[in-house]
Amino acid sequence: MSTHALWHPFADMGAVDGARFVITRGDGPWVFDDAGRRYLDGTAALWYANLGHGREEIREAVERQMRELDAYSIFGDFANEPAIELADRLAGLAAGPGAKVFFGSGGGDAIDTAAKIARRHFAETGQPQRVHLISRGHGYHGTHGVGTSIGGIPPNLEGFGPLLPDTSTVPHDDAQALEDEIQRVGPDRVAAFFCEPVIGAGGVHLPPDGYIEAVAEICRRHGVLFVADCVICAFGRLGTWLGIDRWDVAPDMVTIAKGVTSGTLPLGAVIVAEAVAAPFFPGAPGAPVLRHGPTYAGHPACCAAAHAALDLYEREDVIARGRLLERPLADALAPLADHPLVAEVRSGLGFLAAVELVDPARVGALQMAVRAEGVLVRPLGRGVAVSPPLVCGQEEIDLLAGALGAGLEALAAAAV
Repeated sequence: MSTHALWHPFADMGAVDGARFVITRGDGPWVFDDAGRRYLDGTAALWYANLGHGREEIREAVERQMRELDAYSIFGDFANEPAIELADRLAGLAAGPGAKVFFGSGGGDAIDTAAKIARRHFAETGQPQRVHLISRGHGYHGTHGVGTSIGGIPPNLEGFGPLLPDTSTVPHDDAQALEDEIQRVGPDRVAAFFCEPVIGAGGVHLPPDGYIEAVAEICRRHGVLFVADCVICAFGRLGTWLGIDRWDVAPDMVTIAKGVTSGTLPLGAVIVAEAVAAPFFPGAPGAPVLRHGPTYAGHPACCAAAHAALDLYEREDVIARGRLLERPLADALAPLADHPLVAEVRSGLGFLAAVELVDPARVGALQMAVRAEGVLVRPLGRGVAVSPPLVCGQEEIDLLAGALGAGLEALAAAAV
């Protein structure tokens, strides 16, 4: 019988119940459990605490906003100043002028929003048959309806019955495979291609050289909307504001969340290129209405948190650190590739990495062995992933690499 009512996402509740790992406090790149022990947050929680934990500037900004206007909808003609100003601020990060911003509560909202905008855009421009959505193997796009249906991690799709039709998945590292799939489906039927610049939850898979540019060009040539899913990659994780702007491409939509508030409050958004949003902004009454939107879209307190986070990214020059730290992290983890239990180390593009094991059945044991060394890593498929807060430096990188090495040695000793 369960001891508590809490049902954890992505968890074996038979193993978790009665054995919860309770985090009570955070400070910078560190978190503390209910026994008072300190751990390096080697995953920035769920890829989002880019600024570290306990930032007073964000807390104070939210507190000020909640004293003035705690919450209100932006449906219809309602608005609030933090949402208006944040939309303008985020639109300014887009590759071209005139971008629009549609808010939601997180990355899953953003993916569903982008898919519905893509299909509705084509319906409003005389191509209603363009409904097909293409994604990549290993890709993760949240767990909402569309995100589940276009996900490239098979276990995440199993057991839910029929999913969204008119979707397909191509290999994550082969641009020609996208071209072939568009031709198979029919170029006049494909609405959008969803692409993480660096695949995150699917195991930290880096794009081959030239891949991002190639798929963007394929989409442009066939009139397919290129949706860059930057929920993990944005706000410094790849050393740029949006992640996709590390490449010389102009996506039609960019989905963001996580780091936009450094995870402190739930907020997501889709940055929509002017040409895609144009049917809904004709400059006169009578525009088509996009009958879509989450309850908490443009939540003023969440937008205040985002403003404070963006201020910190700018003032402390945090965004550039993803690129500055990618090589030190890769160098620190490189020796692990020689360990007999390791199949591959993937790193070198942004401040994130994965250590894949020869035997994926031992991933959970490695996570626990590294935790015993005072470092938190995330089990993902065949390995563990790391994505530390961007406020880390060489000392924390060395601690992370050392803990992974010690964890691997503990596993090797246990097998003897």
